[in-house]
Amino acid sequence: MKRPIYATICAQWTKVPPVATADLTGQTVIVVGANIGLGFESAKHFAKMNPARLILACRSEEKGKAAVEKIREETGYTPELELLDLSKFSSVIAFVDRFLKNKDARLDILMANAAVAVYEHKETSDGWEESIQVNNLSTSLLCLLLAPRMVETGEKFKTKPRLVVVGSEVHYWSTLKNEVFESGSAFRTISSKEYGKMDARYFDTKLLNLFFTRSLADLLADTPVIANCVNPGYCYSALRRKFQGFQQAADWVMEKALARTSEEGGRQLTYAAVGSPEDPDRLRGQYISLHCVEEPSDYILGSEGKKRQDILWVS
Repeated sequence: MKRPIYATICAQWTKVPPVATADLTGQTVIVVGANIGLGFESAKHFAKMNPARLILACRSEEKGKAAVEKIREETGYTPELELLDLSKFSSVIAFVDRFLKNKDARLDILMANAAVAVYEHKETSDGWEESIQVNNLSTSLLCLLLAPRMVETGEKFKTKPRLVVVGSEVHYWSTLKNEVFESGSAFRTISSKEYGKMDARYFDTKLLNLFFTRSLADLLADTPVIANCVNPGYCYSALRRKFQGFQQAADWVMEKALARTSEEGGRQLTYAAVGSPEDPDRLRGQYISLHCVEEPSDYILGSEGKKRQDILWVS
C-alpha cells in the first residue's frame, strides 16, 4: 500500500489501545536501548508482568543504572543491566557471548529497539555509516546470533518466543536506488558517503528493518519463534535531541500537534511482544501498528519486493 500524509495524521490522532499484558513468570526478556524513551517504557511494562529476568541492554552504564533504579522505584521489580553499543560489532558479539555463556539461559522476548537518526555522514570504528550500522547491521547481527537460543527456548518450553524489530511508518516514504541492487554489495553502497541524502537516511534504515524482519521470519518459519516489525508511531523521543534551528522548531510544533507520549509508543512495542495470545502466529513476519497487522509499503510487496529482499539478505 501507499501511505498518504493524511493517513499518518489520522493514525496519530487515533487513541492508542491499552497496554497488552501477559504472565511472563519464568521467562527472560531483553530490551535494547532501554534506558530512555520507547525502550524504557516497554521495559517498564514488561517489569509489571513478573519476568524471571528483564535485561536492559544499554550503551551507557550511567544511564542504564539510572533506568534500572527508576524501574525499581516505579514497579518494585529490579531489572538487570548489560552494556551494548550497537556502533561496535565487537560489543554486539561480547553481549551475546555473555548471555550465551549460561547454556541454560532461556530467551523468550528480544526487543530490538535501539536506533539513531543522523544527518551528517559519520563512520563508525568498523567503517560503516553510523545509522546503517546501528539501525541495521548491528541490530540484524544481534537478532541472528540470539535467534538460535530463542528457537531452543520455544522447543524446550513449548512456547512462542517473540523477536521484535522496531520499525516505523516512515518506511512508506523510502525507496532505494537501483544501484543498490546492482552493485553486488548493497549495504556498502547505501553506507557510502556518495549515496543519497543523509536527511532521508533514517527513512532508509526503517525500510531496511522491515526487509530484514520479513527475511528473518522466512528463515524462522518452521520454528516456534515469531519475528515481527512494529511501528510505535511518531512519539516524543530523544531520537531527535540533536535537532537545531529551524529543524528543532518545526519538530517542536509537530510534537505539540501530533506526537504520542513515549508511554503510548511503548505500548506498541509491548503489543508486538505479547499481543494476540490466542493466535500468536497471526503476527509472524507482520508489520504491526496500533495493535493491528497492516500492509507495508508497495515497494516491499510482490515479486519485485521479494527480489529486493533476497538481494539485501545476501549482501
